[in-house]
Amino acid sequence: MKHPVLNILPSSPPSPSNGTAPQAHGWPVLRLGFRPFYLGAAAFAALAVPLWVAIVLGHVSVPLALPPLLWHAHEMLFGFAAAVIVGFLLTAGKAWTGLATPRGPVLGALALLWLAARVAAVVAPYPVYATLDVLLLPLVAGLLAAVLLRAGNRRNLPLAGILLLLALVNASFHLALLGLADVPALAALHAGLALIVLIECVMAGRVLPAFTMSATPGLKLTPPRLDAATLPATALALAAWVFAPAGAVPAALLGVAAVLQLRRLWGWQPLVTRSRPILWILHAAYGWIPVGLTLLALAQLGIIGMSAGIHALAVGATGGLIIGMVTRTARGHTGRPLKVSKAEVAAYALVMAAALLRTLVPLVPLVPFVASSPSVPLIIAAAVAWSSAFVLYLWVFAPWLTRTRLDGKDG
Repeated sequence: MKHPVLNILPSSPPSPSNGTAPQAHGWPVLRLGFRPFYLGAAAFAALAVPLWVAIVLGHVSVPLALPPLLWHAHEMLFGFAAAVIVGFLLTAGKAWTGLATPRGPVLGALALLWLAARVAAVVAPYPVYATLDVLLLPLVAGLLAAVLLRAGNRRNLPLAGILLLLALVNASFHLALLGLADVPALAALHAGLALIVLIECVMAGRVLPAFTMSATPGLKLTPPRLDAATLPATALALAAWVFAPAGAVPAALLGVAAVLQLRRLWGWQPLVTRSRPILWILHAAYGWIPVGLTLLALAQLGIIGMSAGIHALAVGATGGLIIGMVTRTARGHTGRPLKVSKAEVAAYALVMAAALLRTLVPLVPLVPFVASSPSVPLIIAAAVAWSSAFVLYLWVFAPWLTRTRLDGKDG
């Protein structure tokens, strides 16, 4: 039986409509959740990072509702990544259950709520921004849970629960900045990143082995020894990073999790995907998880700063998995083959380059014989690579996401 997660990620193009498929109706961009949220997330990713660099370098003055560093970190998690997660789950919910998820005016209202929060961070008082920002995730969690419960699909209910946890973390962040909760705002952001990384570990474990076997005739993948311990070990290590004082114990937990994650990835035989860009990007992005955990472990011991590990997880793993999945799922759901163009391959390479460059920034002082710190050029180069990747995504996919499916079906 085909795994339910794979239903939204077909291994071959959908067949042409035979008259029994639902007839397309409504404005195309509001027919299914991935359309407006993938577009919004890509546009935001392309604009927000260069804006952040311009603010940091003093070239632009923007009246942000919160300190610039916190705005950047929050918006990349709860603006960019959360939009992709919402679009993915609203699309997946329909495939998992056969029931309609929000579309038309309701979907448009959700997308506008997301956009309003992004704009409010720049033009509105902080309480207005915070109020708008905390509304989306609980609403989507409730809508997703309602669809899953109506269909009796309890297997995927935990995903609605994870959305609620993300919502709780987001609310904690805003309450901290409003002085209403005794919680370090930065710790709340670290918790948000940890939850997103765990979502990535769960979903990759479901789909990456299946994608790899499907694309490689005769390949049979079996979980490596101790693989069942990988997710609990990673969750424990990330919890220690967020909540425990820095020291040898969190470092050891992070190191163990990194080894287990590397064993897990190697067991999926990433090298067989070298000729399939739509697959190798997912393997390459997942590889940043053990790298990020290792760098966080070193930071716990005071060897390096925490920024390297955070950006390995946020740019390399999260950004890489996102660019891989938003191309794959958008192709499948617009009726196109799962074979990427040169522009998409370039976008993959650019995100990986951005991850490498941005992760190197805090590590450069460790390199011998560096005469002066090249941090600024590295940051600018990383921002250009990141932004260019999502501009390429919009160039290829914006026309597809705003038009009817190639095969004429609804969705």
